Amino acid sequence: MTDNLVVRPIVQAIGLTKQVSTGDEQLTILENINLEVNAGDSVAIIGASGSGKSTLLGLLAGLDTPSEGKVHLDGEDIFLLDEDARAALRGRMLGFVFQSFQLLPALTAIENVMLPLELIGAGNANAAALELLERVGLGMRLKHYPRQLSGGEQQRVAIARAFVTQPQLVLADEPTGNLDSATGAQIIELMFELNRERGTTLVLVTHDEAISSRCAWRIRLAGGKIAD
Repeated sequence: MTDNLVVRPIVQAIGLTKQVSTGDEQLTILENINLEVNAGDSVAIIGASGSGKSTLLGLLAGLDTPSEGKVHLDGEDIFLLDEDARAALRGRMLGFVFQSFQLLPALTAIENVMLPLELIGAGNANAAALELLERVGLGMRLKHYPRQLSGGEQQRVAIARAFVTQPQLVLADEPTGNLDSATGAQIIELMFELNRERGTTLVLVTHDEAISSRCAWRIRLAGGKIAD
């Protein structure tokens, strides 16, 4: 019998190390990280504060550069690309949810969500942004600016923005950290619905045991290394 399902890695880290200078010393944040996440997977990155979780997520997205090692996104060695090419690759296949939202203050909620689609020249930006904002419960806040939204509402806009391009991979840094428990549960349910419906790969940094237990597998960081 022929199996038509082809399992392929969508993101790989190979010998990933990140060091920063602190005066006369070198501080190692991550050391020799090796991991592989297949398309359609859901993965939780867990560990104590300061263990390197957010740094790892930024490196996987190509938002930061490693001291050593490689990251492959869909087979492409992203650190062989210049910044413009990395940005174009992210625009095509990646959504990112930041702890600090990173919404543009001069744009309304719907404009913030439309922006990634407009940057890649998609023609359905308004309708797609409206659908996602309604799914995260913000259908009545479309014309509000970030300063007019609560922290939880801004996070929901950020999550809608991350998913609006129907990316192959979403990286999320504490996606429910600024939400009340009921809204957080709704958002996580939406993220896993999109994982199932669209095959979106999820890599989530989280302290929330309920979220990490829903993922297919977990990576625990301790002292900048993957713990056994």
